Amino acid sequence: MLSGYRLMWMLVMFDLPVITKAERKAATGFRNALLDIGFQMSQFSVYLRFCTSQAQVDTLCKTVERSLPNGGKVHILQFTDKQYERTITFHGKSQQAAQKPPDQFDLF
Repeated sequence: MLSGYRLMWMLVMFDLPVITKAERKAATGFRNALLDIGFQMSQFSVYLRFCTSQAQVDTLCKTVERSLPNGGKVHILQFTDKQYERTITFHGKSQQAAQKPPDQFDLF
């Protein structure tokens, strides 16, 4: 049985330099790499992905690390599905309903 304490989320947050054309290209390449491995953009420099196990998180962390551009700052947060359920989201001053986790069918 899938447990909300074993299912994981990864959050990648970054602040990358974008002054020069090469820096902008590297930042865009990093964002595209995150999308290619299944992350979804939550905010412009915040990407989120649902994972089925800690082993998958570990593998994805290594993949993200290989995609890092030179310069800037990148944080990878890991937390359980149960912790993610406690997320509170606002659009403007309106609180939004909690996001539904992926269906089990979507996981496989």
